[in-house]
Amino acid sequence: MKRLAILASGSGSNAEKIMEHFQSSDKAKIALVASNKADAFVLERAKKFEVPTITFTRKEMDAGDLLEKLKAEKIDWVILAGFLLKIPVELTRAFPDKMVNIHPALLPKYGGKGMYGSFVHEAVKAAGDTETGITIHLVNENYDEGRIVFQASVPLSESDTPDSIAEKVHALEHAHFPEVIEGLM
Repeated sequence: MKRLAILASGSGSNAEKIMEHFQSSDKAKIALVASNKADAFVLERAKKFEVPTITFTRKEMDAGDLLEKLKAEKIDWVILAGFLLKIPVELTRAFPDKMVNIHPALLPKYGGKGMYGSFVHEAVKAAGDTETGITIHLVNENYDEGRIVFQASVPLSESDTPDSIAEKVHALEHAHFPEVIEGLM
């Protein structure tokens, strides 16, 4: 059985859907939830599923402490679910093609440094796009440039706001991310 770690920085709604999905899986289990924020609500969500949690600082991550913890926990896959820090090169190299991220837009549009959450939805609205969606991709050394493994889109109307766009995108994330992860195993 594959052992998965989820890295998240915030609320953790995607992490919760992933934990829920793998709760009864015979392919993989969520072995760890790790956050760079001690007050991230994702840590509370993990408790509900009895998944161990850790917190770490950017300095600890950059120094290799997170990588050592992932190795100690025999983690096979790393799932980024709303994780906002750039992954150090050493960490991406330790999990080649075994680290996956979800991005709230149809890459390559609206990707890169600073393009996350509401910033993406505001950019989509400002551009007048008629559709948006999600991209699930493998993680490499550059923001949002890893190999795309899945995309799904949703139509937009002129009346959509950044908040309504976010709701549509979250629905796609929750519907697809856990199944795509499982399909990669």
